[in-house]
Amino acid sequence: MTIFGRHSESHRAERIGWLRAAVLGANDGIVSTASLIVGVAAAKSDKTEIVISGVAGLVAGALSMAAGEYVSVSSQSDTEKADLARERHELATDPEFETEELAQIYVARGLDLKLAREVAVQLMEKDALKSHARDELQITEMGTARPVQAAIASASTFSVGAVLPLLVVFLVTPEKVIPSVSVSSIGFLILLGIVSARAGGASILKGATRVCFWGAFAMAATALIGKLFGTVVQ
Repeated sequence: MTIFGRHSESHRAERIGWLRAAVLGANDGIVSTASLIVGVAAAKSDKTEIVISGVAGLVAGALSMAAGEYVSVSSQSDTEKADLARERHELATDPEFETEELAQIYVARGLDLKLAREVAVQLMEKDALKSHARDELQITEMGTARPVQAAIASASTFSVGAVLPLLVVFLVTPEKVIPSVSVSSIGFLILLGIVSARAGGASILKGATRVCFWGAFAMAATALIGKLFGTVVQ
């Protein structure tokens, strides 16, 4: 944002939408695919079975992420549209009440009543619906739900994350799959934590530790399950 042509600001809050989707997708891709590979490998499967399970996990996970995000964000979008339609009707049928309602919101934020009413009137004259959407309904252009974009972003980042442990499988022998995928995936998760922490302005150590811990836990749990079932089947 530039004020009077001299001062420029960039707020990290503007990144929340895409950063959340990117981190969630990539983290899910790495953890779920690596865990699946480790679990299948622990069951004494051969390399072909491990690769097939990894690819299947990538495709299923990406489609699931896309569908889940689309449905979830579509529900949010439907709610926003319904709220805006109701607000549009109220503005058309009772503009005086809506003006006073907006003024009271500004009073609650610290303005005196006279100034709050003046601000409400001026904003209503410029764009009544946008003013109420922003200050009453908390709906902004930056935060508006976009189902298709959310679905594509989630599927894409999941796929990128899932490909990483899968590539490791092709580079090592079957007996080295478990340690190689485990160690490399922890490394990928640490890198993801560092990148997301830097982008969001959070603690790098906290970000890296958080994703590393849960990733390691998931892989250890699936490895144990794979080993137990592999032993029973044999």
